[in-house]
Amino acid sequence: MPYFDAASSAPLHPVARQALLASLDEGWADPARLYREGRRARLLLDAAREAAADAVGCRADELVFTPSGTRAVHSGIAGALAGRRRAGRHLIVSSVEHSSVLHAAEAHEADGGTVTRMPVARTGAVDPAAYAAALREDTALACLQSANHEVGTEQPVAEVAGACRAAGVPLLVDAAQSLAWGPVAGGWSLLTAGAHKWGGPSGVGLLAVRKGTRFAPQRPVDERESGRAAGFENIPAIVAAAASLRAVRAEAAQEAARLRELTERIRARVPALVPDVEVVGDPVRRLPGIVTFSCLYVDGETLLHELDRAGFSVSSGSSCTSDTLTPSHVLRAMGVLSEGNVRVSLPFGAVEADVERFLEVLPGAVAGVREKLGAPTPTPAPAPATGPVPASGPAPASGPLPATASGAEGEGAPDALVLDALGKLCPLPVIELAKVIGEVPVGGTVRVLADDEAARLDIPAWCEMRGQRYVGEEPAAKGTAFVVRRTR
Repeated sequence: MPYFDAASSAPLHPVARQALLASLDEGWADPARLYREGRRARLLLDAAREAAADAVGCRADELVFTPSGTRAVHSGIAGALAGRRRAGRHLIVSSVEHSSVLHAAEAHEADGGTVTRMPVARTGAVDPAAYAAALREDTALACLQSANHEVGTEQPVAEVAGACRAAGVPLLVDAAQSLAWGPVAGGWSLLTAGAHKWGGPSGVGLLAVRKGTRFAPQRPVDERESGRAAGFENIPAIVAAAASLRAVRAEAAQEAARLRELTERIRARVPALVPDVEVVGDPVRRLPGIVTFSCLYVDGETLLHELDRAGFSVSSGSSCTSDTLTPSHVLRAMGVLSEGNVRVSLPFGAVEADVERFLEVLPGAVAGVREKLGAPTPTPAPAPATGPVPASGPAPASGPLPATASGAEGEGAPDALVLDALGKLCPLPVIELAKVIGEVPVGGTVRVLADDEAARLDIPAWCEMRGQRYVGEEPAAKGTAFVVRRTR
């Protein structure tokens, strides 16, 4: 069964398995002890630290091992903020960071700090100039992932790091998704990662804090890992994590070229095989093994089950999956279609035949889900408009309509059709909109009443895909009224 969810957790690398088994006999003792068994354990721990530091691009005494990548993020952010408390309590994060970063930002706000969440373009990348402009005198820390875990977009870390260095602000980089492919460029100050992302065992993270970075460990500390990660080190797992990181790095150049060709094949062929699909993420500056697309008129959970029955393990950032009723914060920040979202993340060693079979299975799976939901027959997308394209982003927040949405386009317009989609979850509001748009005269409007959070993202995305005009939002007695003008 092809496993296409390596961005969540990569299969255990053979080298990691070998190193784990071998070190179980030698690495069980306390590395802080001076007797023979302790010295053996210490040698294994020191060798693993040297190997991991070499892969990260830092000194061995700048790197500590933590119980997970999430713990590394939380410890890194808390320690850096505490170390620079005199400078201020302002934190900058991007709006597409991993949830561990965003949760740490929320905790900082709850404690009285301030947070700036940087928007991203439709590709998922921040604007380095805008990021630099957000730096303030009281900024204590800035955070930016090296590459996005859901869409694979690589961030301009080197440019942002340069701006942070000029402003005297440390930059923490979450390198969980990219570290297997190479060191992170730029003058970052702190870096975090988790071993299960590159084929190491779960339960091992790493935190690098470069010399000269003010850092004050939080929570009770002990003598282990420079006081930055309390508790007894899991030496066999640490050894396996370092060994697998070294192994995947040795294969990285060859695998990157091979997996990039396979994901390019998916990016190019899925829109041709499946109507009404939006491929998301930067088409060029992206990780080799990740490709993400969203299918209009599709229930994400049902689609994932269909693909699972066909033998494919994939992930989704859709709002209609069992673990969430709201769209992925990444897709929301990008302002792209969230319904029917599929993330394919190929592991090292993924084979061409499995990708080809996935491309054979996908059209039937999507068509079957659409048929069950009573979705309209797909139609060719309109030709792209000529001229400059406005910047994309999330739908406007609820509130008064802009000037273009008043008068004839508002609630009182005689030609306005009201579609009641209250109580209906993604993708039903969009499906119902597609069914009734033909009843609206060209130039007329339809007000979609919906209380599903995904509608705020998916209705504007539907308008862009179908060549209709999204006017904006209006307050309603229940839910929100999303106003759409028919243009064709």
